[in-house]
Amino acid sequence: MIKSDIIHPELLCALAKCGHKTQILVADSNYAFVTNAPKDATIIYLNLAPGTLCSPIILEKILACINVEKATLMAYPPDFTNTIEPEYRQLLPAGCPIEFLSREDFYIQVKSDQTLLVIASGEVRRFANLLLTVAPVI
Repeated sequence: MIKSDIIHPELLCALAKCGHKTQILVADSNYAFVTNAPKDATIIYLNLAPGTLCSPIILEKILACINVEKATLMAYPPDFTNTIEPEYRQLLPAGCPIEFLSREDFYIQVKSDQTLLVIASGEVRRFANLLLTVAPVI
């Protein structure tokens, strides 16, 4: 039996394949997982029901397995209160840069060949999509 914070076999396998500069998308429940991801990306469905497995929990567990070089979020309107961004900032390593891209640029970045893994979450908050760039092992 594996002693790890993550016991999902497909997720462990996909994470093990991630190297430096690989991208991992933790997608909210509004994201089009299939049409806005590379054809060859592994999609892990953790979205059993709305709100049952939220993105910060997934991020916390992933960070126990990989190092993160950079995080990218979809830019949101100035009048929108993004409640998940502070949660991500609290979980990400100190000094981890966070980049904001427009919706279309975010989709383009996710669709790049660097995105190996897409995790479909049950996160219901808007603008909760989080694209992680894997850092080298330290």
